[in-house]
Order: sequence, then structure tokens, then C-alpha cells
Amino acid sequence: MTLLLVYKALHIGFMVAWFAGIFYLPRLFVYHAGNTSSDVDAVFKIMERRLLYFVTPFAILTLIFGLLLIHGYGGAWFKASHWLHYKLVLVLFLYAYHGYCFKLLADFKHNRNQKSPRFFRIFNELPVLVMFAIILLAVLKPA
Repeated sequence: MTLLLVYKALHIGFMVAWFAGIFYLPRLFVYHAGNTSSDVDAVFKIMERRLLYFVTPFAILTLIFGLLLIHGYGGAWFKASHWLHYKLVLVLFLYAYHGYCFKLLADFKHNRNQKSPRFFRIFNELPVLVMFAIILLAVLKPA
């Protein structure tokens, strides 16, 4: 077993854990945005905060092990792997998405949310589409 395979397994494992959170968090936002009860509002705020702070280390570890993979394969491989360049653009979008979730969390925390449940339903679908594109790029490795 090579170290690269360990890095790859950890990269995939942490990515799955991260995605579980970024799939579920916007779903909580959907229900929170449609909520009218102050008691339930307080529960949503706790759940959302805990979930986002729970999955953020997985996002960081996904990045670390992804970078270790790139380093392990080397600069020549990276330069020749054009599919990876497209994947990394999509990954940057996911990190921006993750960061925007912190802004949305703060809006809910301070009762400043102006977004509708419909906005959050659409927002919830974005990482799913990006994930499929990333998987297709990583598996098919188009030239």
C-alpha cells in the first residue's frame, strides 16, 4: 500500500463527511426560513451552528489530503492533468459556497435573513450538481 492510496482514501472519506453536512445545512435553512415560532427558531440556530462547525474540519482535511495527493503525483502530472484544473475550479466554488454558509448562518443568528425558503431550496441543489461534475471529471479524466 502506497502513501498516495492512503491520502486518496482519506481525501474521499473526509469529502463524503463534508458533503453530508453541506447537503443537510441548506435543508435546515429551508425549514428555518419558513419557520414562524421563536422556540423552533432557537433550535434551528443551534442545529445550524453545530452542523456547520462540525463539518468545517472535514472541509479542511479534504483540502489537505487533496493537496497532498497533488504533491505526491508531482508537478508534471498536475500540469498534464487538465481535467484536474477544471475540478479545482469547481472545488473553489464549493469552498466559496461553504464560506457563504457562514454568512447565512450569521444572518439567521441575528434575525437578518431576507431569503425565502425557495431560495434555500435552489441553494441546496448547487453542491449536488457540482459534486456530480467533480466525480465525472475525476473518474473519466477527459483530455
